[in-house]
Amino acid sequence: MTAKEPLTTLDWDNLGFEYMDLPYRYRAYWKDGEWHKAGLTEDSTLAMNEGSTALHYGQQAFEGMKAYRTADGSIQLFRPDKNMARMNVSCDRLCIPKIDEEFAIKAIKTLVEVDKDWVPSLDGTSLYIRPYIFATDAHVGVHPAKHLT
Repeated sequence: MTAKEPLTTLDWDNLGFEYMDLPYRYRAYWKDGEWHKAGLTEDSTLAMNEGSTALHYGQQAFEGMKAYRTADGSIQLFRPDKNMARMNVSCDRLCIPKIDEEFAIKAIKTLVEVDKDWVPSLDGTSLYIRPYIFATDAHVGVHPAKHLT
């Protein structure tokens, strides 16, 4: 199932735990000591050099979090502050610059708002969100990356 297919074709009663290409994602790039070009995009592809330090040295991290609907139909995130704090623990251990937790939560809320039709409403269901960060430097050699996505 991709976002290009109508939502009416989605079998909400039999959702699995799998990747779904939703309409939007939020992306930013780290270079020169700061984040750049932050914002929503419809492009689900990522270009990565084969020499990326993420591939050769595992300089990458992710978090898993959920957006769910309450009884009144509103959408909530389950403890996003804890997810972003854990992400920063991973970043620190991997020599990745820490993310601005408040900014990241705002970005995730923006993303969930534009993809809100994909948040299921059946009891016990949620939209699984997976924020990630990875090094994109094309360098085979041990050093912290200077460019990240």
